[in-house]
Formats: sequence, structure tokens, C-alpha cells
Amino acid sequence: MAFINPIPDAPFLSADFVRHCLHTLSARGFSRVVTGALSPLEQAGFLAAGFDVEERLRLLGMDLGDRLPPIPPGAALHRVPRWRRPEVLGVDRAAFMDFWQFDSDGLLDALRATPSVRFRMAVGARGEVLAYAISGRSGPRGFVQRLAVLPGAQRSGTGARLLLDGLHWMRRHGVARAVVNTQVGNEAALSLYLKAGFREEPVGLSVLSTGLP
Repeated sequence: MAFINPIPDAPFLSADFVRHCLHTLSARGFSRVVTGALSPLEQAGFLAAGFDVEERLRLLGMDLGDRLPPIPPGAALHRVPRWRRPEVLGVDRAAFMDFWQFDSDGLLDALRATPSVRFRMAVGARGEVLAYAISGRSGPRGFVQRLAVLPGAQRSGTGARLLLDGLHWMRRHGVARAVVNTQVGNEAALSLYLKAGFREEPVGLSVLSTGLP
């Protein structure tokens, strides 16, 4: 499976260019292609080239000039050292269905997606990883790139603690606005983001996919 995503702030991709990409990927032995989360305008060239909607996402935004809720007490938060990345990926597998799960390459891509990144984990009383978050920033824009909590630790405030830790970090570094997306139907995640101060945008995103001959 291959992953394709437009470069941020670049011109929208034409159907002809997308078809050229598909031809190249097919020649290299790939059998399926998945996009990143695309806006309706970004989707046009992909849909015309034969892609279908795989998943629909809600997009939420938050102005960080507004008052942020305080970081709630709870599990200890630490930077994620490299040797604990396999544990983080275990949390990811437990928290997400197969389509959304990270492998080691996917985790590395998320960590490299923005010029500055905060990679934090919540650790339980026995030293186990309960949850993790990746927060990124690029100039005045902030991104909640990943938030995963073990099922047994959900609804304990651990997710809110990591989320707000990232948002406070963004604001300290001059980020004016943060965005996050979540699957349509994931009401628990939506509730968490709304309580933190996010508001749903009128236009959502979609992940597209197609098979290759």
C-alpha cells in the first residue's frame, strides 16, 4: 500500500498528475493507494482520477488566544525516548482500528510532519505507557497530530491531560490557531475536543483510496 498526500499550500493536483502518480506506483509494485486527510478542493483531482472516499473526518479548530483550560492532574507525562516507541505503537494498535493504526514508519512520518514537534506519553504507576500524543507546530499554526489512549485508561482524564499539555506548548511558542480531525462517529474523541475548546468547522475532510492494476 502506498500513501500520497499533497504538499501543504501547493497548487491543487490535477487528475492527469494524479493518474501519472498512480501509473508510477503501479509500476513499482503497489496494489493500493491511500491519501492523507483532504479538503473538498484537494479531493477533486483524486476523485476525477478514480479515487473513492474511504473515511470521512470532522475538522475542528481552536483559537489559542482564547483562555485555555488548565492541564488536569493525573498520570505523569514524559518525553518519549526512542526505546519506548514499541510500547507507544502498542497503545496505538489498542486504540485504533486496523485502517488507522501506525507502524514504525507511520509514527516517524507523523514526527517529521511539522518543523517542531512535542512527543509525550502518559505513564502509569507501574511505569506502563497509558497514552501518547504528538503535537506539531509550523509558524502560527498548530496541529494535534495523534492522540491515543489505552481502552482501559480512557475516560480517566489522561487524554485531556495530554491534549492540553500540547495546546499549552503551542501557545507558549506563539501558535495562534490549532486544528485536529477525528473520524465521523467517534463521539468520545469529539466530546474531548469540544470540552477543550475546539469548535467544528463547517467543512470536513476525507481520506480517499483506490486500487491499482
